[in-house]
Amino acid sequence: MKRHERMNALLELLGERGSLEVEEAATALEVSAATMRRDMDALAEQQLLTRTRGGAVLSAVTYDLPIRYKRGHHGDAKQSLARSAAAMVERGSVVGLSGGTTTTEIARALATRPDLAEPGPQPHLTIVTNALNIAYELAVRPQIKTMLTGGVAHSRTFELTGPYSELLLGEVTVDIAFIGANGMDPETGATVHDEAEGRINRLMAQRAGRAVVVTDSSKVGVRCFARIGGPETFDTFLTDSGIADSARREFEERGLPTVLAEPEADEEDGR
Repeated sequence: MKRHERMNALLELLGERGSLEVEEAATALEVSAATMRRDMDALAEQQLLTRTRGGAVLSAVTYDLPIRYKRGHHGDAKQSLARSAAAMVERGSVVGLSGGTTTTEIARALATRPDLAEPGPQPHLTIVTNALNIAYELAVRPQIKTMLTGGVAHSRTFELTGPYSELLLGEVTVDIAFIGANGMDPETGATVHDEAEGRINRLMAQRAGRAVVVTDSSKVGVRCFARIGGPETFDTFLTDSGIADSARREFEERGLPTVLAEPEADEEDGR
């Protein structure tokens, strides 16, 4: 595991547990205690965690970890989800993307899809997003028209929220929206940590002809503070094959069709 990937994973572990001892983190990430101390010290200098005697705790400024530090965690699952999501999009569509690591991967998959990446006199796709990092990545691609909502920037997730975001979303319609979530529970539905982000995510889903909640299976069964919605808001739940059969059945029984992302084909056996 490369250093940046290891630091991503360390921050993810802290996000899940709140605090970690050096030995505990070293065992989980299969490195020496000395290496883990150096990683913790480096992240503490960036104010992404706070060092304690013998370990670290999640810093007060990292309520939700910046996307650039989360890219490597569950990376294979997120890329598989992104490929499957991109395959749902028709050329010429208007696509809504909320903020988040999975939706960021969807944006990258769309930007590099061959039929959407080829040059042309007009954009092949329109993206509506409230995520600063997604807009930043797509703005340099002339084949994609990028519309960024206004609003107040969340310093930890790069998402714009507030009345200006709501005003713009209230004036547009999108063909398909992909909404990320921090938790996905059969009874509660999709949830996030922040109520303002939850409100914007729900509005974006409501403005879509088809609303897809997308998250890797590690979030299934998790409930966070702010609810986005369930079957009354979303048409489809896209996740990976790690979801338990019982959980998938429960989503289906509650009226939310669940689609499993296709894994990447194996070059040796063609699967």
